[in-house]
Amino acid sequence: MIQAIMIGAGARGIGAYGGYALMHPDQIRFVAVADPDPVRRGYFATQHKIPADRQFSTDKEILALPKLADACFLCTQDALHFEAAMQAIAQGYHLFLEKPMAISPREVSMIARQAKAFHSRVMIGHVLRYTSFFRAIRELLDQGAIGDLVTIQHNENVSFWHQAHSYVRGNWRNLAVASPMILAKSCHDLDLLIWFADSTPKYVSSFGSLSHFKSANAPEGAPARCMDGCPKQDTCPYFAPKVYTSAPDWMRLAVANDMSDASMLEHLKSGPYGRCVYRCDNDVVDHQVVGLEFENGVTAAFTMTAFTHENTRTIKLMGSKGEIRGHMDKQELELHIFGNESVRQIRTDEGASGHGGGDDGIMAAFVAELNQPGIPDHTNLDSAVWAHLTAFAAETGRLEKRVVDLQTFAEDWSV
Repeated sequence: MIQAIMIGAGARGIGAYGGYALMHPDQIRFVAVADPDPVRRGYFATQHKIPADRQFSTDKEILALPKLADACFLCTQDALHFEAAMQAIAQGYHLFLEKPMAISPREVSMIARQAKAFHSRVMIGHVLRYTSFFRAIRELLDQGAIGDLVTIQHNENVSFWHQAHSYVRGNWRNLAVASPMILAKSCHDLDLLIWFADSTPKYVSSFGSLSHFKSANAPEGAPARCMDGCPKQDTCPYFAPKVYTSAPDWMRLAVANDMSDASMLEHLKSGPYGRCVYRCDNDVVDHQVVGLEFENGVTAAFTMTAFTHENTRTIKLMGSKGEIRGHMDKQELELHIFGNESVRQIRTDEGASGHGGGDDGIMAAFVAELNQPGIPDHTNLDSAVWAHLTAFAAETGRLEKRVVDLQTFAEDWSV
């Protein structure tokens, strides 16, 4: 059985990865936890029966001790990943690192080099690879079902409400405290494109902006906070009391540890999630497109947008003999073969965990990886690094209005 420490007992640490350990105590057990919030730290410790002397406030405290377990799960905010990841690897931990790996190309490449130097097994939280939906697509490509892959069209439909929660009011709203949205939200979508193309990106271009969630679009008379008497509260889809009293637990947990309706309303009076979405300090984009050309000639167009009703991913892969169309939330794939009017319908298994079963899938894969003997294979880590570099290059291309040569870009960061 694998023993692990958890740094960052937030929604992902508690719900996704900690939840898997509770469901599979024969595979993995958490033996220590670090989080600055005493309530969340205590909750995680209670769930996993962690004694008081193995509960810590910071990553520095837990990593100052001799190695406590086989693996370290690092699920803190983006800007806090780098130093803790480097220290954990140096101490001999295998590492599960929530995406994004870090907030600069140099930090990403340094983490990868550190992992290889210390023979650390590192899993990046690119959960989409581990869904039955996207694995079914990979299998169809491997079988040659559509001939040679030529181009991909992939959409991340963020949805209006998720954008408002996480990227306007929430932790990933501002570059000063987080990272570009194409990195924070979509590095694992770029990882998928690299996986499907089976090649390294060669050229990257990108366009996008913050077009809607800004003060110029605030309704007339809208106050800074929703509960300060907004004249549009009956019709605004972002009116905070309406949103958070009907929200799922993962959204409520961001607002307050006490997830009752009364607690939600009290915290919305002064907390960040009670702000008018048009009067926040957000500066990340609310829509962005990325164009890619891979070394093997495959092209891809990726769109990330807030302006959708559904919160899901849709994809179309076009090959020399046919095409694959997919809708992730519906767990539906269509296989069209040229010259054949019949369409093959494929249903995939949603799975019991989040991200279409990807949360459990990635945990099972990490446990299996840790049980492998010998020097680790860093193929997936290398792919994750390229996905992150692609995101950084896309942001550079967006800001500078140019096509970025990714190989040259990578060389600048010693990759």
